[in-house]
Amino acid sequence: MPIQNVKTASSAIGREELPPLDLLRSFEASARHLSFTLAAQELFLTQSAISRQIQQMEAWLGVALFERRHRALVLTEAGAVMHRAAVDALERLRDATARVRAVPALRQVAMTCTPGFASLWLIPRLARFTERHPDVDVRISATLELLDLDRSQLDLAVRFCPTEDGHGQPLFEEWVVPMCSPRLAENSANPLLQPADLVRHTLLAVEQHPGMPLTVEWEPWARLMGVSEVRMKNTVRFTQYADAVAAAMQGQGVVIGRLPLLAELVASGRLVTPFGSCAASQRGYYVVPSARGTANPDAQDFVRWLRSEAEAALAPQPAIP
Repeated sequence: MPIQNVKTASSAIGREELPPLDLLRSFEASARHLSFTLAAQELFLTQSAISRQIQQMEAWLGVALFERRHRALVLTEAGAVMHRAAVDALERLRDATARVRAVPALRQVAMTCTPGFASLWLIPRLARFTERHPDVDVRISATLELLDLDRSQLDLAVRFCPTEDGHGQPLFEEWVVPMCSPRLAENSANPLLQPADLVRHTLLAVEQHPGMPLTVEWEPWARLMGVSEVRMKNTVRFTQYADAVAAAMQGQGVVIGRLPLLAELVASGRLVTPFGSCAASQRGYYVVPSARGTANPDAQDFVRWLRSEAEAALAPQPAIP
């Protein structure tokens, strides 16, 4: 018949068989430094407290652990045996504690968006989220590729698409208007007073799909202004919208500005709208959470923060005459 839960005398360690842990730590530090004073400094105790603890341990063992010489300590043979055992025991206890201690779960929000949204709108505001949530890591995958949220282990996406195709929580719709640097707008030799003046300036454009004109993103504004064709002196092409915006701020030409992505650049005076009127592009940004993101409280905080930032960016919205 099997015997279960039987403890032999050798399997249990009685309290009287081991010195208290605080005495063991004080002894190990004293033996390592061969100094009660240095051991006291390491353990944030007084020298007299360390000395008393060593005396207690020696009394408990019934042997001297140190030879107390003039301004020096030397381990006795018993002390050397105990020191090796104490070091081994404390190291084993430390290593076991490190292995079994619960590792805090990583708090992270992983999201994807377009490069333009990331660099021109999200990143300039991101510090406001991280300051409020210092324990949360944020991972941003800025790409024009439409990533699968579950397969890519993402909590949410900010999708840019036509408003008729938008799903998820709407962040804001887009408005477009030509923008340039103040220096270019104030150039009296080539003024920008009316759309026809664009013919004397450089178009800063983003590469489009084959067969699409470089001015396709200007079309909502052109219709608003009654312009049948946007004609400009020459063109500089970019693969990323943020690079076209950077070139515009350097006075290298005129870019079709997207609001509210560039609202802060206009408010700060780094870009101006020489013709004033904005047109709705019939496109917008939408927050789409994944199943993982819906179950992630930090991701939900991030979504709420995005929406609050978007609401602040939308007021006031430029009027269309």
